[in-house]
Amino acid sequence: MKLHIPQIGFDMPITDLIMELEQLRYKDYSGMTNPLIFNQIRGIFQMLESIGSSRIEGNNTTIMDYVESAKIEKSSTPQEQIKEIQNIEKAMAYIEENINDMPISAMLIRELHQLTVDGLSHKKEGAAHPGQFRQQNVRIGGATHIPPDYIRVPELMQELMDFINTKDAPKYDLLKIAIAHHRFVWIHPFENGNGRVVRLFTYALLLKFVFKSRERIINPTAVFCSNRDDYYSYLSKADSDDEGGMLQWVEYMLRGLKVELEKIDKLSNSAILRERILMPALSDALSRKFITPDSYAVLCTAVNAVNSTIQSGDLVKAFPSKSPSDRSRLIKNLIKDRMLAPVHDGARRYYPVFSNNYLLRSILKALDNEGFLPVNSGIEDVENAVKQI
Repeated sequence: MKLHIPQIGFDMPITDLIMELEQLRYKDYSGMTNPLIFNQIRGIFQMLESIGSSRIEGNNTTIMDYVESAKIEKSSTPQEQIKEIQNIEKAMAYIEENINDMPISAMLIRELHQLTVDGLSHKKEGAAHPGQFRQQNVRIGGATHIPPDYIRVPELMQELMDFINTKDAPKYDLLKIAIAHHRFVWIHPFENGNGRVVRLFTYALLLKFVFKSRERIINPTAVFCSNRDDYYSYLSKADSDDEGGMLQWVEYMLRGLKVELEKIDKLSNSAILRERILMPALSDALSRKFITPDSYAVLCTAVNAVNSTIQSGDLVKAFPSKSPSDRSRLIKNLIKDRMLAPVHDGARRYYPVFSNNYLLRSILKALDNEGFLPVNSGIEDVENAVKQI
């Protein structure tokens, strides 16, 4: 099965998808919302990407399992499933820090594999030979496709690198990335960890050739983890020599990317983020007694401020009877509880922080209520955890 760009007719649905994505790819997604707030939301999606990628492979770690694991500071022996997710986060950070100056090569693929399986048991989710292409033939459980002979892996991977690095018109970028994702899965270059690595590889390609930014603005794993069965079904369709099967896979992947970009487009709008996510989350946290009425009033003042930042004097309207020292004490307590932070070291202006475990639960619930989280993300476990408090 030779790698090539399939012919696409003008009247095909995939053509409309590519045109719509071309408009979205050049949009600035961080201009309307204060970066201090937007980057926190992006960080939440980063966490969800890592969890989602591992859940596709059968890791049953829930969102709250991972959130709670953050309380264990610098644990030398994290649980295997938590470590698996941490590895994915580290690999994504590695991509963002280096992709602009790094060529897409087999060496990059091997580095991503090494990061992905680092410290994991080769009998579970690790690999006996991290960063090395497989040295034996393999079968994929539950799949009809038989990966090519291991002797051919280096040759096929180089063919894939040549395909993705060939200079074609920009309109083909997304098409080539979808094809490359399938080809990687088809080759199955490693003994284990192929699914996690191919999703990292796809993210690297999106940043390198499409969005050309070090900033994470998409949740690529959501495209695949919303329905695991669909993901594998469309991949299987593309295994045949029938070009129609490949086009079905490409359309599936691009449609998912479009949905995720439209979500981020909405979240970059400060009014939508404030009214549909942040304020409902604060109300939820108050109703569940995660925060006090005073904390709620301070955080609401910050969220509704022009630039989502406040100083002590901005709290006079919310607390007309409190003294300046009392208002300052409220701010200090929220800083201690990781719900406020100075805009920079030494500043006396503060922005709301949602990494506090209780606030994060309410933020996740609000995101889910508004359809921003992928189906099967494990959000139901947030509600279960809340009920146990």
